[in-house]
Amino acid sequence: MATERQMHMGVFVLGTGNHIAGWRVPGAFDTFQSLSVVQDIARISERGKFDLLFLGDGLSADPAAHPSFTVRLEPITMLAALAATTSHVGLGATASTTYNEPFTVARAFASLDHLSNGRAAWNAVTSSGPEAAGNFGRTHPAHDQRYVIAEEFVDVVNGLWDCWEDDAITINRETGQYIDPAKVHKLNHHGAYFDVRGPLNIGRCPQGRPIVLQAGASDPGLALAARTADVVFAVVQDLGEAKAGYAALKSRMAEYGRPQSDISVLPGVMPVLGSTQAEAKQKLDFLQSFVTPTNAIKMLSNRMGTDMSRFSLDGPVPDLPLPDTSHGFARTMLAKAKRENMSLRDLYNLTGAARGHWVLCGTPESVADTLEQWFVERAADGFNILPAHFPGAFDEFVDQVIPILQKRGLYRTDYSGNTLRDHLGLDRPARR
Repeated sequence: MATERQMHMGVFVLGTGNHIAGWRVPGAFDTFQSLSVVQDIARISERGKFDLLFLGDGLSADPAAHPSFTVRLEPITMLAALAATTSHVGLGATASTTYNEPFTVARAFASLDHLSNGRAAWNAVTSSGPEAAGNFGRTHPAHDQRYVIAEEFVDVVNGLWDCWEDDAITINRETGQYIDPAKVHKLNHHGAYFDVRGPLNIGRCPQGRPIVLQAGASDPGLALAARTADVVFAVVQDLGEAKAGYAALKSRMAEYGRPQSDISVLPGVMPVLGSTQAEAKQKLDFLQSFVTPTNAIKMLSNRMGTDMSRFSLDGPVPDLPLPDTSHGFARTMLAKAKRENMSLRDLYNLTGAARGHWVLCGTPESVADTLEQWFVERAADGFNILPAHFPGAFDEFVDQVIPILQKRGLYRTDYSGNTLRDHLGLDRPARR
């Protein structure tokens, strides 16, 4: 029988795989510019009864970076196309609060929610890397200022989603009234960073408001998440640290009058499966054989906010301050390096494998055991799965690990609703 609390699952989609060299595995997809590739991944997601398919985004291109970070389609466009060929899985995408306008973001995700019949999710990020600034003619704001902007940005987007009452569109053929103007409201927001009149030029969303995703791990990021997020993606490497982070975020929610069940915390994890532990390790070693100092050091430098090539690869990991880019990855990886006395080479290998996320290598049973432990001990409400390559590694997880979790009553055997809010167990919010 199912337990009262069940896992939620998202999949982080990169067409060339989450491992920096996943595309080099025989039979793996090697592009993130193909709708058919993402459609195949979506079919696997729905076969596995996943809550959410998630597309990240970036606003600059670096040929030395992860292939799918450099060559990718705009995610909301891709998800709009994907809405037509999926029926249940949630569709999440990143849109920056630093390099967008609230009206544009609110309209795009409201459109996606209508096109998908209530499956849209917006990942509100502040754009940690400064490279995007040159593409927008702006100066990249400092870390804390980005979050001040994000606080106002998210409030404006939520306000725009609430400008229309549910029954504002009347379509009365007898009277000729199509819209009841008394049920459409201006926002009239005048803030420190945005002036937005409203209303949005689209009716209220099927979900009321699309789901809001976040991944900030700094103090301002956690405050924003506790107040506004429905799902939080977490960067983890250690069970104890994950439990502490989970508890710290949940404890903040009371300040905003929110029950802890309103947020699902989904740590990122790359599962590497084998029929034995040795076989799983061989698969990981094969992937890691493609990691080079050039590609891994570039990614590690981005995570740490400094040029890591100036340090000896076989020396200790230097004692670095948290960067002005992203606190979560840097804090988690530096803590792991110190805890395990890692060399810089060890750290860049870890970064090359899963971009700083947790790598879980083992048999389907042992991986299921670990996921269950993290879930039961409240280090997670589920997981954001990062397959090393597609479709093979994702097929393996869905076909080998998901049935074990289902048999243990920890995970759904079928969808019980149609919207992403249904999957997450969240009520449709009333208009504010």
